Amino acid sequence: MKYTFEELPQAISTLHEKVDHIKDLLLENRSQNPQRPRDDLLTIRQAAEFLCLSVPTLYTKVSRKEIPVNKRGKRLYFSIVELSEWVRSGRKKTTEEIHLPTNGIIPPT
Repeated sequence: MKYTFEELPQAISTLHEKVDHIKDLLLENRSQNPQRPRDDLLTIRQAAEFLCLSVPTLYTKVSRKEIPVNKRGKRLYFSIVELSEWVRSGRKKTTEEIHLPTNGIIPPT
């Protein structure tokens, strides 16, 4: 499309309106569809750093099948999502949570 010099202000105004509309649509889409956590794969060193463990400790956990891992050839890969879930699965209840009655039933002492 070619515009004359006199048409440029109107063309730019229309362009701004369209860009603003696209921006609004993207923001609306983001609020309706919260982004899933990225499931990037990590190398053994990256996973060790992510978990604040040494590489040898991580190898030990892999050999004992204590931690979720993917193996391709001789390489090990770790999913960030799976590692996060693995860490969360080890959560211990607080004293308050242990002593809270559930459904009105008092736990035996």
